[in-house]
Amino acid sequence: MKRYLLLVLLAASCAAGAADRPTPRQPFTVVEASIADMQKALASGRITSRQLVQQYLARIAFYEDKLNAAMTVNARALEQADALDRERARGKVRGPLHGIPIAVKDNIHTTDMPTTGGALAFDGLVPPYEATLIKNLRDAGAIIIAKTIMTELANWVTTAPTLMPSNYNALKGYGMNPYDPRRDPREPNFDGRPVLLPGGSSSGIGTSANLWAANVGTETSGSLLSPANLTMLATIKPTVGRISRYGIIPLTADQDTAGPMGRTVADVAILMGVLEGAAPDPRDAATTACTPPPRRDYTRYLKRDALQGARIGIPRAFYYDAITPPGEKAARGGLPADQQAVMAGAIAILKHLGAVIVDPADIPSVVEKDESKNVLRWDTCRGYQNAKGKDANCSVVAKYGFKRDFNLWLASLGSRAPVKDLAELRNWNLAHKNAGAIKYGQSLLDVSDEMDLDADRARYEADRAKDIAIYGTNGIDAIMKSERLDAILFPAGSGAAISAKPGYPTVIVPFAMVANPPTPPFPAGFTPQPQPFGVSFAGMACSEPRLIALAYAFEQATRRRVPPAAAP
Repeated sequence: MKRYLLLVLLAASCAAGAADRPTPRQPFTVVEASIADMQKALASGRITSRQLVQQYLARIAFYEDKLNAAMTVNARALEQADALDRERARGKVRGPLHGIPIAVKDNIHTTDMPTTGGALAFDGLVPPYEATLIKNLRDAGAIIIAKTIMTELANWVTTAPTLMPSNYNALKGYGMNPYDPRRDPREPNFDGRPVLLPGGSSSGIGTSANLWAANVGTETSGSLLSPANLTMLATIKPTVGRISRYGIIPLTADQDTAGPMGRTVADVAILMGVLEGAAPDPRDAATTACTPPPRRDYTRYLKRDALQGARIGIPRAFYYDAITPPGEKAARGGLPADQQAVMAGAIAILKHLGAVIVDPADIPSVVEKDESKNVLRWDTCRGYQNAKGKDANCSVVAKYGFKRDFNLWLASLGSRAPVKDLAELRNWNLAHKNAGAIKYGQSLLDVSDEMDLDADRARYEADRAKDIAIYGTNGIDAIMKSERLDAILFPAGSGAAISAKPGYPTVIVPFAMVANPPTPPFPAGFTPQPQPFGVSFAGMACSEPRLIALAYAFEQATRRRVPPAAAP
């Protein structure tokens, strides 16, 4: 392996040197280059797609041992780049990603690389069909350079008290945050994880460290927003149905969506337009939810003055300031002082840019006095503490939906499926425990498999309706309609859960660095590095165009992204 990496580095440096000699122009570098920068350089002949791939392969070779960003690197990436270069030479440009190296999460089907979800049982699995979004990427000229590391099975494996760290899986171990990739020295966490977790279940490690131009992740509740926030990236968590889920290992179809991650809002807007189909996908009924913009072009909404007159709501209760939910004695939520200061600064900038700040704009279901209707008293059923008989006061939607959709996905693999259903996977994991299959247990898989898809369907449907009512109708919808808001401003990715249940969109923008909280305390003499912290613009279904415009205007006025020092 080391010899291969050295050969990649040597080939890349030789090719770069040869490319530099004919021209005195400054050599093009992929570090912090935008997709637009790359397309301009490709169009002018300043660089080729092959050379882009070579630069990225060299960076992967140099930083992968430190960061563990990739599950698999595409062995045919250079060959595919050559083919796209030949097309460009003939005057054919497929689309906005022609010749651009993009990585995708390892739960998204590709037929030229394995798709494992990080599970040991699926090691080496090459599915019999590709995801719809992969076809869209290839049609637009993208080179799928790698599959990114991810939290195993999108973090629906286990939960407290044996929490699995974000971006850990049994196949590749721990993904390391480039903003502080050192191992956590604290005794309770001393299992190899980084001192600063990279968020999950998607990964922003490789995009943030400039190992590829951008990447595609997936989210059920926070799995795009969390890693984007903690690796200083922009992301669009789309409305469920904007992007086809066909060919993606599911958690639950009620909330699952794919989405773009990039270093800038412009990059994720470009990628969003490629990922969304021109027409509904007959293999995913949810894709009728929203109408794509003309020519699927989200870059038309990149307007620097979009915040002028925009009404932005500040959901103080819980998200900024701690509150005591009905029926409880202790306060919950709120921000520490340094994060309060960051958000105060963000709000001041929004005012300066002409936004109308509605403060407070508390979400009705958050401040609801009836605990049966309060969002803080109605969470997702998780783990053994919410097994059958202990799940009266939480939503079974995720644990029911996982069994339903995961078994359907396994069936779609036909003879290539290594296990036939969830029960067989659980037994396989137990049989291979000593090989590392379930280092942190499998309580979420266990409680999902308890569900009877026939007998428990009525409970699932009732809980799904309650999710929509509390999180959507009497939550985000209610405050946005009553205050005529263009967006709700959430600190970091804190609005992920309330948007996830009804399947609503959010766009996050890098903004600040804050302290890595010392809980539990760090050993004497160990100083943790600061962690990235973004701001999120959330809205109702199909509001991506407006959210992109607001996020872009804020980003252009602030430009706070700082590349990680661990991967210069």
